[in-house]
Amino acid sequence: MRCMRWCSMPPTRYPNMVTRYGISIIGAGRLGRSLGRSLRDRGWSIHSVVTRSHGTARRAVRSIGAGHACAAISNEVFLAPVILIAVPDSAIQAVVQQLADVGEQDVRKHFILHTSGALASDVLAPLRQLGASAGSLHPLQSFSGVGAPNLEGRVFAIEGDAGAVRVARTLVRSLDGEVLLLDSAAKPLYHAAASIAAGQVLAAIEAAIQLFASIGMKRREALRALLPLTRQVLENQERLGARAAWTGPLARGDFRVIAAHEKALLAPPEEYLAAYRALNRLAARVLARDPESMLAALEQISQESVPAPKAKGVSA
Repeated sequence: MRCMRWCSMPPTRYPNMVTRYGISIIGAGRLGRSLGRSLRDRGWSIHSVVTRSHGTARRAVRSIGAGHACAAISNEVFLAPVILIAVPDSAIQAVVQQLADVGEQDVRKHFILHTSGALASDVLAPLRQLGASAGSLHPLQSFSGVGAPNLEGRVFAIEGDAGAVRVARTLVRSLDGEVLLLDSAAKPLYHAAASIAAGQVLAAIEAAIQLFASIGMKRREALRALLPLTRQVLENQERLGARAAWTGPLARGDFRVIAAHEKALLAPPEEYLAAYRALNRLAARVLARDPESMLAALEQISQESVPAPKAKGVSA
């Protein structure tokens, strides 16, 4: 009866029946621990914290500051009306099957959310068929594992069944986050965009640092030189817009410099030149006023900078 009363309550940003009856967390890596700690700080009751061993579960409970450490999925996780699956994407299906096997009679009327950015709630279909309300909740935030990041103002992408979406909204609002309601089919594209803005930006900056190191700079010096440049461009984008913030030889249409860059990048591993070309083409597509003519010019440069193939079977 308590669950039925709680299920019918609208979400608010203040403690309510959702937070009082609480949440069980399956998977306590960086994301699971950080969300658990932040929810505990906002008044949520933390029930089971499930990992692969008692040792890691106990450490996770200490990190979160609450919860009961469990080394396996059992009926105990269903003592909370909300279950958060915070495991790697590749492990979600196995967790879903274990929940279905263990809680075939208990899963009904529960709200089950996973935290994958790329997968939709469809992966929870076996639990949905047993009567659970299924959804996904993905914080647009990186988690270093050191401390719990401040999630105030951070975007959380959510989708799924109506009940699960209501619970997800309550969770996000209790963290003072911002809700982005997605269509399930949009999850992969949403996550691809997030990956470009985070991990791939990091790879590009690290590549620039290593190029600086190859010409004699110490890593710390290269980092100190490049990060302010990157920050300034991003600040300009936020303040002025992307096209006004665009800088460099391509923005000026200086194709002779682009050609010199490509020639210089023949020396490092081939991925450097491939990435440079790909990023220039992407910039032309998303920033140039005349993308097609700029792309044609870039293609011509690339064709001219390709070294002639070595003749086979000819000895010096």
